[in-house]
Amino acid sequence: QVHVAESGGGSVQAGDSLRLSCAASGGTDSTYATGWFRQVPGKEREFVAGISKGGFVRYVGPSVRGRVTISRDNIKSTVFLQMNSLKPDDTAVYYCAARQGVSMVVNATLYDYWGQGTQVTVSS
Repeated sequence: QVHVAESGGGSVQAGDSLRLSCAASGGTDSTYATGWFRQVPGKEREFVAGISKGGFVRYVGPSVRGRVTISRDNIKSTVFLQMNSLKPDDTAVYYCAARQGVSMVVNATLYDYWGQGTQVTVSS
């Protein structure tokens, strides 16, 4: 059973930065293609960024592009989401998801394992 755990959320002021971490463990693989999503109540889950298993392919969604980067440390089996110049609209629960295979995808339904989420709150 693969366990995915996010960390690093919190409450910040507009313009601040946060780095979220995602660790996947318990499966036969040590690394997975990984995506970050976010959700606010009453809205659909939104793709934020994704990274391939080897880290060579990365994609950041249009709503955060230029402010967010995604990276991974495969030795530590951890994926990072660096968020800069945060805005109140970035307030959401952020979820990390992992999938079998090499490629990252933007479709949430194609991810196999999900974390419980971490709250990010940005105040103006």
